[in-house]
Order: sequence, then structure tokens, then C-alpha cells
Amino acid sequence: MDVAREIVQRGAEAILYREDSTLVKDRVAKGYRLPELDARIRKLRTRGEARLLDTAARAGIDVPRVVGAEENVLRMEFIDGRRVKDCLNGMGQKERDRTCMLIGEALARLHNAGICHGDFTTSNMILKDVGSLGECASAEGKGSQNATEKGVHLSCGSASSTKAKLYVIDFGLGKLSKKVEDQATDLYLLYEALKAAHFEYLSRSWQYILKSYSAKFKAAEAGLMRRKSHGLPESEGLGSTGGSKGADAVMQRFRLIEKRRRYKGE
Repeated sequence: MDVAREIVQRGAEAILYREDSTLVKDRVAKGYRLPELDARIRKLRTRGEARLLDTAARAGIDVPRVVGAEENVLRMEFIDGRRVKDCLNGMGQKERDRTCMLIGEALARLHNAGICHGDFTTSNMILKDVGSLGECASAEGKGSQNATEKGVHLSCGSASSTKAKLYVIDFGLGKLSKKVEDQATDLYLLYEALKAAHFEYLSRSWQYILKSYSAKFKAAEAGLMRRKSHGLPESEGLGSTGGSKGADAVMQRFRLIEKRRRYKGE
């Protein structure tokens, strides 16, 4: 029996369509390339994206589960949720703060696993069980979250304390990399996306993202150092951190990238 196909999105690189609980990403042929070269490029990119998704899942990051990959077609779990770009501005302050913590934590997990996304924007994040964000935020009580000029107090300790999940999607531009420059570029792309689509909430949201990113990044580094000190093997996904450089080096490089782009007039 034929399965009904529902087109989700048509892009320059691929067509996304849904088949029941599966999302299919079909990379389209490029007429300006030699057919043999085009087929090889699409095949390599499909396999590469599947490997990145598998690596991220093994590191405990919420990503769509890969169902299969053949030639230029990637099949993965369909995530039924809301795109962060579409719902962040309409959230209450506490829900938005909690979502930003989830964003920072997700990026830190990716970088700890040695993965750079390449297009880490709110368009490539899906929130599932959004309602629990408000439940967690309400339980914290008044005055427990304090955003000031000096920084942000994160009272729950970890964004993982909420049942809501933030799925990172579309690893088509991603790669395995431990370079601080690549990690800082992920941060820069996220900042530019916030500035473009969520400018009204940029300052506070960015503070929450950075605090959560830094806390998760440093917690992973501390865990790795403890394992090494006891002569234990590195946990999967933790051997690719920036070592002593860590989150501070990434954020320092982010500021350099921002200056470079500003000087270029971008």
C-alpha cells in the first residue's frame, strides 16, 4: 500500500516530506554539476549528516533518530513540536528564559561531542512538550530568576529539569570539529539569528544562553578531568571538548568574530 506523502518544505538543497512518523530528506539534483559528481556529492552529504545525527544521539543530544540513509535520501524520525523561531517571541518571560537555557545546553552538548552544527539558529530547533516549560518556571517562585546588568541567576541549575525537550535538526552544514573557531562560529550564527528574529528579547535571552552554555561546557570538562585522574576511559562524547580552553575561549573567539564581521561591514 502506498504511503501518503506530505511535503513539509522545499529548499534549494533538498525537499522534506513526511511519511507517517518518518521525515524524508531528499537532496535534489543540481543541473550545473556533472551527473556523476552530483550523485557522489549528494550521497556523501547524506551519509555525513546521518553520521552526525548518530554521533549526537549517542552523546545524549535530542536529535531526530535516523531510520535509514541510502544514496541521496535520509529518513529520520518526525519530531512533532514547534519551531523555536515561530514560538520564542510569543512566550512568557519565564518560558522564554527556560527555552534559552535549553538552547545553551544543547549547543554545549554538541561542542562537547566534537560536533559543530554549521547553521545553529532558532529555525533549526524544535520544542516538544512546550507546556512543561511554564510548569517548571512557575515552581521556581518569584524573584528566583534575576536578570541584571551583571548577569543572570539560573535557579534550576540545569535546563534538563524541565520535561520539555529541544531537538536540534538539519545537520546538513555540520561537521566533526574541535576547533574553537568553528564552535565560536556556531555561537555567532545563533546570535545573529536572535538579533534578526527575536531582537526585542535579545539581551536577556543571550545572557541565559551563554550562562547555560558555559555551565554545561565546564561541567563536562570537569567530569572528563575526574575520569582521567582516576585512570578511566573517556566517556563517549566527552573526549572532544576544548580542554583547558573551554567555554571561555569559545566566547572570547566569538567576540573576535563579531569584531571581524563588523569591520567588514556585515
